Amino acid sequence: MARIPEKLYFKIGEAAKITRVKPHVLRYWEAEFKIISPKKSLTKQRVYTRRDVEAILEIKRLLYKEKYTLEGAKKKLREVKTGAGDQMKFPFNEELYQNTLKSIKKDLQSIKEALG
Repeated sequence: MARIPEKLYFKIGEAAKITRVKPHVLRYWEAEFKIISPKKSLTKQRVYTRRDVEAILEIKRLLYKEKYTLEGAKKKLREVKTGAGDQMKFPFNEELYQNTLKSIKKDLQSIKEALG
């Protein structure tokens, strides 16, 4: 699986580079797969979350490696939904989880110090 940098948000070019999917394909998949839902920044650029990038990688795997059709991939993704809305079951990465928590703690400490 592709290595996703430890960031919270990715511009469309970054998401395209990480997933090795062209930006126009990402925009098309947004319309086809509701689990990909980038927000728009103040400058109107698409901003993808880590969850969006993980979903893109799963869609790519289903379409390109498993040879699902668009409809087949949609059906498969619906099958792996949990009971909690549109959250998908992706493999849990303990190391990434711990590193993210450490990063958040460090950021909060920096904010606390800046505020005095």
